[in-house]
Amino acid sequence: MLRSRLVRYSLLALLLYLTFCTIAGIYLADGTLHPARRPLSNLIYSGPASTAPQTTDVSITTSDHVTLNAWLMVPAHSNHDAVLLLHGLADNRLGMNGYAQLFLAHGYTVLLPDARAHGDSGGELATYGLLERNDIHQWVEFLDAQTHPHCIYGFGESMGAAQLLQSLATHPHFCAVAAESPFANFREIAYDRMGQPFHAGPWVGRTVLRPLIEIAFLRARKFHLNMENVSPESSVSESNIPVLLIHGQIDSNIPVRHSRLIHARNSRTQLWEVPNADHCGALSTDPKEFETKVLQWFEHRTDD
Repeated sequence: MLRSRLVRYSLLALLLYLTFCTIAGIYLADGTLHPARRPLSNLIYSGPASTAPQTTDVSITTSDHVTLNAWLMVPAHSNHDAVLLLHGLADNRLGMNGYAQLFLAHGYTVLLPDARAHGDSGGELATYGLLERNDIHQWVEFLDAQTHPHCIYGFGESMGAAQLLQSLATHPHFCAVAAESPFANFREIAYDRMGQPFHAGPWVGRTVLRPLIEIAFLRARKFHLNMENVSPESSVSESNIPVLLIHGQIDSNIPVRHSRLIHARNSRTQLWEVPNADHCGALSTDPKEFETKVLQWFEHRTDD
């Protein structure tokens, strides 16, 4: 009798566990693919009026008929190079304004787009690089046609960094890129996300909550998205474009192991692990070193 009762309780617990994983997996997938939009506010330039950049609203239309919007900022004194800046999840182009001011001060033309499903851009789904990699290629072509720069560089943070690295597989005409706090692949960051509420490591997602992850990946297929193909590390492994990886050593959002995984796939990349920096915190933690490293990375890799 006792054994029979234990079996029934075990089956009930298993059923409840699988039901929880199924429902939570569906909600996780839907929420991940439909992030909250941060409203776009006015751009404020804090420098002298004599050096204010010429700022223009620009847009492109993608092959799947999505309109993407951006600011094109041309400095008063140009160095004839350009930088494409890519923001993180649930952010918009305004979140990259601090980086824009740094590059503008050194004469770079700057393009700040809103990613699809973010800010003022169209699109219903954020796909973490599956579609955005082609959007980035199209922005590079736009920037080249509009400003005719000697070199185009790319800089992205978090989701934008991961998308930037995946765009390398489409062979855009970047002279070099820098990526801060990217994830290595979507499955690994999903494992991390499962452990973070419990202040635990990715083992939670790999074991206890693995069924939830699998349900979420299956749910994404409903939108014709194979999230297994979201892999910055794979794109970097096959690219000859110079890549500078930047990651805070105490990043509590995307652990530094992700940049280490990417770096391990291509020995030509360079990894700067920033002491005492949290997620996307290199500029605020060590602004002088950030400026020096990123600018030197770009300036020493021109398209001769």
